[in-house]
Amino acid sequence: MNFFEMPRLLLVGALSLGAVASQAQSAAIAPVRGQVTDAATASAVPGAVVRWLGTTDATTTDDKGAFSLVRPARAEASQLIVSFLGYKADTVNVAATGSPYLRVALRRNAELQEVRVEAQALSYSSLTPTNTQVITSRDLTKSACCNLAESFETNAAVEVSTTDAVSGAKQIQLLGLDGAYSLLTVDNQPALRGLSTPYRLSYLSGTWIESIDIIKGMGSVVNGYEGISGQVNVRLKEPDKTDRLSFNAYGNDLGKFDLNLNASARLTNKLSTVLLLHSDHLGRRVDRNKDGFMDLPLATQYNAFNKWKYNTGKGIVTEVGLGALRETREGGQLQFRKEANDTTHYGTTLTTDRYTGYAKTSYTWAGRPYQSLGLLLSGTNHDFNSQYGRTTYDGTQRTGQATLLFQSVLGTTAHTYRTGLSYLYDDYREVFQQKTIPVEHRNRLERVPGAFAEYTYQNAKNLTLVTGLRLDHHNLYGWFLTPRLNVKFDATKNTVLRLAAGRGFRTANPLAENSGMLVSSRRFVIDNNLTPERAWNVGGSFTQYFTVAGRAATFITDYYHTEFQNQVVADMYLNPDYLRLGNLNGRSFSRSLQTEVQIEPLKGLQAKAAYKYLDVRTTYAGELLPKVLTPKNRLFLNLSYATAFDKWRADLTMQGFGRRPLAGAPGKADHQHSFDEGALAYAPRFALFNTQLTRAFKHWEVYAGVENLLDYRQKDPIMGAADPFGPTFDAAMVWGPTYGRLTYMGLRFRLE
Repeated sequence: MNFFEMPRLLLVGALSLGAVASQAQSAAIAPVRGQVTDAATASAVPGAVVRWLGTTDATTTDDKGAFSLVRPARAEASQLIVSFLGYKADTVNVAATGSPYLRVALRRNAELQEVRVEAQALSYSSLTPTNTQVITSRDLTKSACCNLAESFETNAAVEVSTTDAVSGAKQIQLLGLDGAYSLLTVDNQPALRGLSTPYRLSYLSGTWIESIDIIKGMGSVVNGYEGISGQVNVRLKEPDKTDRLSFNAYGNDLGKFDLNLNASARLTNKLSTVLLLHSDHLGRRVDRNKDGFMDLPLATQYNAFNKWKYNTGKGIVTEVGLGALRETREGGQLQFRKEANDTTHYGTTLTTDRYTGYAKTSYTWAGRPYQSLGLLLSGTNHDFNSQYGRTTYDGTQRTGQATLLFQSVLGTTAHTYRTGLSYLYDDYREVFQQKTIPVEHRNRLERVPGAFAEYTYQNAKNLTLVTGLRLDHHNLYGWFLTPRLNVKFDATKNTVLRLAAGRGFRTANPLAENSGMLVSSRRFVIDNNLTPERAWNVGGSFTQYFTVAGRAATFITDYYHTEFQNQVVADMYLNPDYLRLGNLNGRSFSRSLQTEVQIEPLKGLQAKAAYKYLDVRTTYAGELLPKVLTPKNRLFLNLSYATAFDKWRADLTMQGFGRRPLAGAPGKADHQHSFDEGALAYAPRFALFNTQLTRAFKHWEVYAGVENLLDYRQKDPIMGAADPFGPTFDAAMVWGPTYGRLTYMGLRFRLE
């Protein structure tokens, strides 16, 4: 049996199991599950009472704030009442949430502000069928979190790396694969994809984010066919639940400052809105390593997003959002001046204009909270002009997406299904000119109608099975068939096993996804017959919940294997003077193993430690070699301490990186492609330490921190810096910090 047959057999077996279970299950009713937390601290609320409105059916939350409550016989009972001493009771419309599990955040009574719940919410969900880690709003305050890139600093699942030493672009990695292979969604809608990939992590302010869900492996077919390594879902502040006013100001010793303002209003008991504003600016030219290049580019960004939500109270909920962004960047040599049309000195420039909008409406049947119909519409216009030395790269992407989704049950709520139609419109227009090579126009119009169905079986005890299938027709590449499977089995009350398998497709954008290589003397050579990338992903996880000194703790280990059937390969090994981009000719895979433990050894002290092993290899010129700049080993440690009432909070994070392979330096005539892996050049091992201290008052918080505490730096991150237009120039082999220690301060203000 070869590798590609295994996922198919798993999916066929799972579908058969689902059919048998569907026939056998006739009367059992799946319970409603969820978690109750403190709205101010995001900590768990144990002992909260959860009951159905108008009935005596009730339960209480456990020490993790989790609950499970069987649905009553009365079909019209669809609202939960959640209450706890010292908190305002909350009523939750189960059907209107549209979520497979509920998160209920209770607000404290004004007269009982001194009530404090010491338990902390667990970051690995025990409820979802997928292997999901949740980064809460509280976690986001453990570091500066000026934008999405900095929101992952206190977790081990996602790595953030700098693409080059000049442009300031950053990217994420999940399961050892570049961020382009993970589906990035905002409020569960695909976003920030395509040509926005190089700088997309800076397009979402950290203060806008309510939480982040990191899903490893295959997710739902409802969200499309593109996710291969997993999904990162960013939940923005909700108009009817967020603070009335919050303000954040940040500044660091490089001269960069950020200003953020969130304002919400409940205009009526049905209509609410939230306005999210962000601006950042770096206007100081800094060259700490004295190589003649700015360590970070000059940059200015203005970003705004406005959400409106209307809930009729009669089953119809409508939400509309509009966003606009303007960003400019200027990097390169200290003497470079864009306004002077400087061609003597090396410089990089970028101007981006981005506009987004979406609308989603859902209707839930009266008396049938499990049955709903939803329509989701979104549109994006992303336009940029950029220059990398004497290379120009401009692009425009216009995207439209539509999804019609119906959800109901088969007999009982133990058998639920979702089915629907989707349409994707992508209009790509790129203009590329490298040095003296003629201008290249890369235009592509994609129209992809699709249909999908997803079935979920959930018994009342310990098994959840989700099988999904979608069929899409691409106007350029034909049919895409995407099967996916997720299984969750609670072996014991505190032991959870998960399995995930499925297939993903995506069309690559070779220029945007390799823009970091433009900051070098390498010449891009792109094959004309590029085909969509296709891959299978199979993996699973083991999660054990336990206690240490009476406090909740978690141990989790997971393994995922991604096998590509086709991939657009960026070959930097064959000839260092060229970056050749072409279809895979051979094998390409990623193996990811991660083990993590989270404990609270002392009251108020939380510790997370993790180890990750990555084996990422691709065939280059007939030889299977490790992927450039991907470390095989990584260590992670986070210590977080909070005093009573969260008055003082201290955080320390350590990240250790193993050796990583490097590509050959351009401009060396004696270089030949090595067929001996042991002869490859490797970057050294190193560790980074970040720390932050926060002092909280009634409405204010003041924080200060240090990134790269030990001032570790990569030596000579820019090769050939003295002659940036020469054949040896290379600023793309960045594997470590380039500007050393960074100190910062900031303050937060909020009104609930």
